Amino acid sequence: MRQNPVKEKLKNGEIVFGTMVSDLRSPGISQMLATAGFELLVFDSEHSSFSIQTVADHIVAARAADIVSVVRVPNRKYDHLLSRPLDAGAQGLLVPNIHTVEETKNVIKHTKYYPEGQRGTAFKRIHSDFLPRSAAEIIKESNQNVLIIIQIESKQAVDQIDQIVSVPGVDAAFIGPNDLSQSLGVPGLTNHPVVEEQIEKVIKACQEYHVTPGIHVHRWEDAKKWLNKGMRLLLYLSDINMIMKAATEAMTELNKLI
Repeated sequence: MRQNPVKEKLKNGEIVFGTMVSDLRSPGISQMLATAGFELLVFDSEHSSFSIQTVADHIVAARAADIVSVVRVPNRKYDHLLSRPLDAGAQGLLVPNIHTVEETKNVIKHTKYYPEGQRGTAFKRIHSDFLPRSAAEIIKESNQNVLIIIQIESKQAVDQIDQIVSVPGVDAAFIGPNDLSQSLGVPGLTNHPVVEEQIEKVIKACQEYHVTPGIHVHRWEDAKKWLNKGMRLLLYLSDINMIMKAATEAMTELNKLI
């Protein structure tokens, strides 16, 4: 079974840069972004139209490009939404809308094999490279390598952050700035002092419990700020943002020629 270099780097306190794929269905995007230097791709099935088949194709391409694939699942509540991307070869999950300790424990229950959890067993699949290996080997290596990232995006979650990040099996706590700002009554104002105060509480708790703090940003200034404050997993832009940014800049320059 493949090792997960991103999980190892985060465990060692190193910084990892990734981005999100939310719209492009071509599996070639994995090779493009790997060539650009990203270490991790999050395939978004929460806010996109991606089917599990599309996600599976992206995962295969990411494996071929040797870039770590994480799937943001559409919902935290249903067991098959947690296990199917892992069976399809994803090396981790980003689980949205985690608000309580109980929800966190349920995620671990259905993403880890026994004895750490009760993930359904389907061993000879792409996640094990279809190799004829023993169940004991697959269970051990999968539990060691699957990256579990919970998404903190409400005041309710921040209020319980110490208990949430202390749940065994949680590797990272990831801030969703827009939903968090909405929860705090300042929707869209992700740099508002009340939002930043809550984010800093998450960073502090992560540092205390040796869990990686992460965030998704769209501006270089925000990336610099949060890295300096202790973030270690940083998603920058997305396929949509990158295309729109490059296309807009190109048209701005072209229109200067007229």
